[in-house]
Amino acid sequence: MAVVQGWTGRYFEDFKVGDIYRSRLGRTITDADNIWFTCITNNTNQIHFNNEYARQTRFGRMLVNSALTLSIVAGLGVIDVSENGFALGWDQITLPNPVYAGDTLYVQQEVVEARESKSRPEMGIVKVRTLGIKQDGSVVIDYARSVMVWKRAHAPRQAIFPEPKV
Repeated sequence: MAVVQGWTGRYFEDFKVGDIYRSRLGRTITDADNIWFTCITNNTNQIHFNNEYARQTRFGRMLVNSALTLSIVAGLGVIDVSENGFALGWDQITLPNPVYAGDTLYVQQEVVEARESKSRPEMGIVKVRTLGIKQDGSVVIDYARSVMVWKRAHAPRQAIFPEPKV
């Protein structure tokens, strides 16, 4: 029986300026996700964890913590952009529409730049414009992200699954 290899992410050579990647998966955010994330990160803004407080705001209910929105959207984009690399930075993050518990997020990433790394010849730098989009099509986060990505010939070995001893 042969083990079939799954998706292993893109390498630097796979990126072309203008390519658009859309996440295969979506992620629905729950109240528990939002409250736990907010408390774990010591965010004391009650709009993220206190229904009574949030009802008094113009939103009328709790907002999902924007750092959680960023984390989920960035995570949904890893398989397409940074599975074979690491983040260098985020630029110009905007939050044009609110996110609430029950919303499902998806990600779209457009390659806006791909260049060889001057300091690490075994890698390249890829910049993508990332949109976090909820189920109704509204954009909830928009940012640029730069990633250092391995060239295929220099990438760490991915076959690290241990051989079962049966």
